[in-house]
Amino acid sequence: MRFVSTTGRSEEVSFFEAMRSGLAPDGGLYMPKEIPDLSSLFRDLPMDMDFKQIAFELSRPFLHGELEEHVIRSVSNDAFNFPLSLKRIVPGIHVLELFHGPTLAFKDFGARFMARLFSEKASKEGQKVTILVATSGDTGSAVANGFYNVEGVDVCILYPKGKVSPLQEKQMTTLGGNITAIEIDGVFDDCQRLVKKAFVDPELSRMMNLSSANSINIARLLPQSFYYVYAFNELKKTGITDLVFSVPSGNFGNLTGGLLAKIMGMHVKHFLAATNRNDVVPGFLRGDKFTPKPSIQTISNAMDVGDPSNFVRMQHLYNHSDEALRNDVKGYSYTDESTRETIRDVYERTGYLMCPHTAIGYRAAAEYRSSTSNRFESVVLATAHPVKFRDVIEPVINQSIEIPVQLEESLQSDKKSIPLSAEYNDFKALLLAGR
Repeated sequence: MRFVSTTGRSEEVSFFEAMRSGLAPDGGLYMPKEIPDLSSLFRDLPMDMDFKQIAFELSRPFLHGELEEHVIRSVSNDAFNFPLSLKRIVPGIHVLELFHGPTLAFKDFGARFMARLFSEKASKEGQKVTILVATSGDTGSAVANGFYNVEGVDVCILYPKGKVSPLQEKQMTTLGGNITAIEIDGVFDDCQRLVKKAFVDPELSRMMNLSSANSINIARLLPQSFYYVYAFNELKKTGITDLVFSVPSGNFGNLTGGLLAKIMGMHVKHFLAATNRNDVVPGFLRGDKFTPKPSIQTISNAMDVGDPSNFVRMQHLYNHSDEALRNDVKGYSYTDESTRETIRDVYERTGYLMCPHTAIGYRAAAEYRSSTSNRFESVVLATAHPVKFRDVIEPVINQSIEIPVQLEESLQSDKKSIPLSAEYNDFKALLLAGR
């Protein structure tokens, strides 16, 4: 399969070329030249098909000709060696728990899959790659864990100082080895700007083999379509076929993965783009012009994005038809007060505890159901374990949250990070010094 830039001004490339580059030379994001039609696969999915098999079947068309099928299967089996769970919380609303991986966040899916593909590529070509990652929260910890000690790969993680949770910071700054954490004096959008600028810097391109593990990378995006199909198949077993997916959204890679699954042929009634006060995309979906804004700090920090990179991919999937995109996706945005209220209300009524991001997705699903006569079943993507935001949640429910065993080691380890300004020249000098 060939991949093209969303701007249309770069040459077509292979999957591995797109993965290595991260960003196209013209500054666009890579997308499949043609979306495979898998409608017959979705229609005939065996009831007993597990997630690893779904991942293999969906990734095979994209990797055809670049990896042998037994390698694709091995990558899927190794990357997704943890469970996911679909739970019915109240009538009509289900939660798809995507936080049972090693860093307790949905980003483990993309990071682990991508790390294993980079490992395959490095073993074939014998070249060292430097991965640059901007994170507003869980991406950093997932990438750090997924790429830790992967041969031929160094990772630089940029995160905004004081704007990620203490646990998230520990998870990405305590590994060392081939993982370098850089603490930027700014906001997430500054981190993302530095990474994007590095990719189009001719001098860095000559001197370093750069790539990205953010959701701008097609290899991170692809596996984010897999779990939509898993939820679809699980509910199909019970006779439910009309679904609405409510997606907590920041950089919009997660939602783009769902839209990709739909365009490949999965039956979905609607998607809900659920955000915090950073509501650029919900504003667009209500009819406004898409206008990036400075990000606003909230308690759902992984969604504090004022200029979401994957919006161009959403437009690309819909051939730049705003009307078609708005027909499939509805936007919702909520304040911190509403988020806390939802966490408290759902916990008191059902005993189910959710992180601030999941709570925003849940509130959007509940609002959608109450505002429409179409009683479609809703699936909320639960993006992170509540313990990762215990400093926010514990005062809301007036209870302590037990820390899972796998997080204790991170909390007790020493932080290793490099403080840096948000100036590009400082970042470039740091990269060149570490060559």
